[in-house]
Amino acid sequence: MIQRIQTVYLLLTFVVTGVLMFFIPLWTLNTGKAFYFMQDQFYTILLGLSTMLTIISIISYKKRQNQFVMGRLNIILNLILLGLFVYRSLNLSGETVNAVSEKGIGMFLPIVAIVLLVLANKAIKKDEDLVKSVDRLR
Repeated sequence: MIQRIQTVYLLLTFVVTGVLMFFIPLWTLNTGKAFYFMQDQFYTILLGLSTMLTIISIISYKKRQNQFVMGRLNIILNLILLGLFVYRSLNLSGETVNAVSEKGIGMFLPIVAIVLLVLANKAIKKDEDLVKSVDRLR
């Protein structure tokens, strides 16, 4: 399981969606307080689903086709999440009289997760093709 490269990519995706999002703020509000994903229930549900799909993908390493489908669903989920973050950042007010709202690096973590998921899906597809070619030889 761990010797396969897609498992490493999926573990890194888990770290990005399940661990780093707790420590890196999405943006800073006008009051100077950092806004984390846990402060909005919708973001929490979407990131929880993404993390659970990643964990299920790691566990189901023997079923490559299911792993591939879950990776695709996870990519779509992260694209939706990224779209929501970008929409929210465009609606954040820019400079105000009292303070400046700043966009954080945390809102771009779904991009990293998408790249890792694409790499994992590519490796899963490569493994599946290898197994099919071996089955053809028998």
